Amino acid sequence: MPDLPRKAVTRTAKLASLPLGYAGRTALGVGRRLGGAPAEAVMTEVQQRTAEQLFRTLGELKGGAMKFGQALSILEGALPEEMAAPYREQLTRLQDSAPPMSTAVVHQQLVREFGAAWKRKIVEFDDVPAAAASIGQVHRGRWVDGTDVAIKIQYPGAEEALRADLRQIARLAKTFGGLVPGIDARALAQELQDRVAEELDYRLEAEAQEMFAAAFAGSRFVVPRPLAHSQRVLVTEWMPGTASLARVIDSGTQEQRDRWGELYARFMFEGPARTGMLHADPHPGNFRIVPASDGGEERLGVLDYGAVARLPGGEMPRSLGRLMRIALLDDYDDVVAHLRDEGFIRPHIRVRAEELKAYLGPFVDPARQDRFRFSREYMREQLQRMQDPSQPETQLAFRLNLPPDYLLIHRTFVGGVGVLCQLGAEAPFRGILEELMPGFADPI
Repeated sequence: MPDLPRKAVTRTAKLASLPLGYAGRTALGVGRRLGGAPAEAVMTEVQQRTAEQLFRTLGELKGGAMKFGQALSILEGALPEEMAAPYREQLTRLQDSAPPMSTAVVHQQLVREFGAAWKRKIVEFDDVPAAAASIGQVHRGRWVDGTDVAIKIQYPGAEEALRADLRQIARLAKTFGGLVPGIDARALAQELQDRVAEELDYRLEAEAQEMFAAAFAGSRFVVPRPLAHSQRVLVTEWMPGTASLARVIDSGTQEQRDRWGELYARFMFEGPARTGMLHADPHPGNFRIVPASDGGEERLGVLDYGAVARLPGGEMPRSLGRLMRIALLDDYDDVVAHLRDEGFIRPHIRVRAEELKAYLGPFVDPARQDRFRFSREYMREQLQRMQDPSQPETQLAFRLNLPPDYLLIHRTFVGGVGVLCQLGAEAPFRGILEELMPGFADPI
């Protein structure tokens, strides 16, 4: 039997227990406060236990539950500071590991996908997984030509579990809001559901990764080259090094935060510029510090090409770059006109330039200076003002429309900014946009 829990009733019960557990801990916390315990200490304890239960459960279930948890992890910077530490610890664990498949199940999957003679190509295979993710786990091995390789093997039953989990999370979206404040769980689950088919097919991932590997060969970025693949198994070059950006977030010096943050920001825009595709899974565990070789510098390795947006026209929307430039000039009458042209404001909706400036202005702040310091405070302020129903900005957000072509771009870059804020990186964001964002440097 496969290790991935497949019975819908079991998975549903575990997911449903999360908001119930949070409610119970909150009620007990109220009782402790009435008994004289300090409010701050009680809230910290509630959040610590909530984080432990939330990400332990999501990690054990894998599938869509774990993928949802990984998506939440990049927005940890939006949490209030007194709540951030317990979430940060549990999220980092979730990004880096999860309970593995048994050796017997792993070998069954390899036989099913590569045939009984799979050991003729994978001449060495480590049965102990090197990493585990939402829908598969990675083993180290050696290819027949002597190349060190990573073998990513999909969990049996992954598709069934992934789809069921995301449907259940969408249904529980309202109660999930208490578990991770400031996160729109329903929208996040829907976005993940929309990407399910692509992420489950490793053939599409291999195709995208091959294009990125070719485009970034010899650069400051490392993309492992695919060597073989089927629908549920992917073999690529092994990426040396074990430290991810999560480690820099946790204990990096400011110099390290700035260096890797700048490279991370560049990759967000350089990927589309070189390949016509957007790497759409920005969480820190996918970005690794690759040790220097032959006297060179350390480089940034990028993993996981299951979530990739193939951009219309082969580039980031030029209109988006122009909109950002116009917003920097504070010409919000023109911004309103351009947003109408692009479908962000429907014909029957009235939006005033001054309220749009109040809404969008802080989002373009990183491009106003030569170097911008990303911070948890910046991320938290932006998401909190978007989540407060009493604020005009939140009311305006409900009147705007996000066209389908922009949905994945929007979520990817919100997530990317979230990682930069976790890093606390200072980066030349405006210069990166001028160099790599189509339309941003066009004459206005």
